[in-house]
Amino acid sequence: MLRKLITFNLLVLFVFNGFSAMAQIKLFNKEYHLPEHPRLLLKKGEENYIKNAIRKDHYWKKVHDDIIDDSEIIIALKPIENIKIGGRLLDKSRECLRRIFYLAYSYRLTGDEKFSKRALQEMLAVSAFKDWNPSHFLDVGEMTTAMAIGYDWLYDNIPKSSRLIIQAAILEKGIKPSLSQGFNWWISTSNNWNQVCNTGMSFGALATYEDHPQLSSTIIERAIDGIQLPMKQYAPDGAYPEGYAYWAYGTTYNVMFISALQTALNSDFDLSKNPGFLNTASYFEHMTGPSGQHFNYSDCSQISEFNPAMVWFSGVSKNRSLLYVEKNKLDGNLNTRSRFLPAAMIWANGISIEDTKPPSLLMWTGNGPNPIALFRTSWTNKDAIYVGFKAGSPSVSHGHMDVGSFILEERGVRWGIDLGMQNYESLEGKGIDLWNMSQNSTRWQVFRYNNLAHNTITINDLAQRVNGSATLESYSNQRSFLNAVSDLTDIYKGQISKLKRGVAIVNKKIIVVRDEVETGNEYVTFRWSMVTQASVEINNHDSAKLTMDGKDLFLRVTGVDDVTFKTWKTEPKNDYDAQNPGTCIVGYEVKLKPNTKYALNVTLASDSSEKSVVANNMSLNNWPKTLK
Repeated sequence: MLRKLITFNLLVLFVFNGFSAMAQIKLFNKEYHLPEHPRLLLKKGEENYIKNAIRKDHYWKKVHDDIIDDSEIIIALKPIENIKIGGRLLDKSRECLRRIFYLAYSYRLTGDEKFSKRALQEMLAVSAFKDWNPSHFLDVGEMTTAMAIGYDWLYDNIPKSSRLIIQAAILEKGIKPSLSQGFNWWISTSNNWNQVCNTGMSFGALATYEDHPQLSSTIIERAIDGIQLPMKQYAPDGAYPEGYAYWAYGTTYNVMFISALQTALNSDFDLSKNPGFLNTASYFEHMTGPSGQHFNYSDCSQISEFNPAMVWFSGVSKNRSLLYVEKNKLDGNLNTRSRFLPAAMIWANGISIEDTKPPSLLMWTGNGPNPIALFRTSWTNKDAIYVGFKAGSPSVSHGHMDVGSFILEERGVRWGIDLGMQNYESLEGKGIDLWNMSQNSTRWQVFRYNNLAHNTITINDLAQRVNGSATLESYSNQRSFLNAVSDLTDIYKGQISKLKRGVAIVNKKIIVVRDEVETGNEYVTFRWSMVTQASVEINNHDSAKLTMDGKDLFLRVTGVDDVTFKTWKTEPKNDYDAQNPGTCIVGYEVKLKPNTKYALNVTLASDSSEKSVVANNMSLNNWPKTLK
């Protein structure tokens, strides 16, 4: 009886003061408790978990110190200004998230109000913007995420008058524009836009729930339903269709969304059970080679940062080896200033980076919209051979005409490279219809986007078929014959009758690229190409020597007569193309007879005398296979 009376009196006290410590939220006809602020990602008192991690692991102390140091620098900066680049405010939204996330974290971990005051200054400045550029809604998604974290985490330190300003900005410039059909097309997409924008809107709705509970519930329900569209893209194995950089973007936001639901509502609504999602961290880890460079296919640069989402995956799966590459990044003094960096500290509870061991598997393969095979001879040897080989389709979000392409590392040198993405504004500003994925779009006239500039095949100088698709037909994790095979016929439909490609590492020292070709009723010109930063010396008609960093790699082609290795320049042909300094393309062209079958083999090895007789003479159908 006494306990009930005390509880009743406390409730009366909260109501009398106009504040409810625990709100009720109804989602999908079920009620959930919504805790007091802070409720997003890190609840009140959970700072102690972070402090404990800092004491126990010097890697976490390094990350923590980086955030605090950067926050000190941010204090001296002027607030962000409403200045677009082209049609985007995105760089300002991302910088706003970095600043507010860092400053709010620094306040919560140190208690020093200089951080919270500077964060409030930033939030008020952004609140005064006319809008957050809803015509490019990623800008709104990231800005709303930033404002929601600041509002929620610093709630008790924000004067009521300022709170009202920030609440109104989140509602009017963040949430409400997402209800407009002119701006919310991303609701029905299956790419990173869906993940980023649904997360941002949900953060805003959860942070300001008490001010518009019905609207907030609608926004959160929409996000839980809608984000499953891009999450289905991870099936069946975890390969992310948009590649490394957009994994770091879309997947990180997806994890932020799930984490926020768990802290605010104590449920992830089974989102993490989507097929392939928890496996995708292995995809991301295997995408990085021994050199520390990743496979940068599709719209992706070689910029690499410590990735906080991997900490979340490591904790959920209880697999510490998922942090092996991230540990190497920290050991290499990599710029760790990701705007998501404080999230790593939130998810570090109970996780030690110091005792992280390398993964046990040397190969990872994944089918789905953009299949990929990634294999190496060692995780711990910097001189290991590493190969990335992709199938898929140019039609996927941010895709290039790179089906059948591969990258290659050996003895610390990346011999076969991908030129990667080109800055979007540099193309859009020149009138390139960059987001038109149709076959005749000007997108495919951009040098870096078409198959002539990738490590793949070109038939009669024609582009790959945008609507074509190639799966991984087979693979093997047999350590003496790591390989993957893809049927590329659909990509070259109408150009050739049949085409399959296999890529292998044989006996841990020879790389073989085998193309099995069946021509139609006419002669065709078959072009094999590999982009490289190495200097190239053509030795004779069937071989070439690459030299880089004092090391040599020898290429030899067999399976056809009258073939000669050659090089092509990567200098831009159009005023909108990016420069590609220090690169060239090495390969060969050969005329193939009508109605004929060919087996064309290129062997790459550090020893000019090395030959893979077995691989050269064995059809792709007979290459070793591993059954899943």
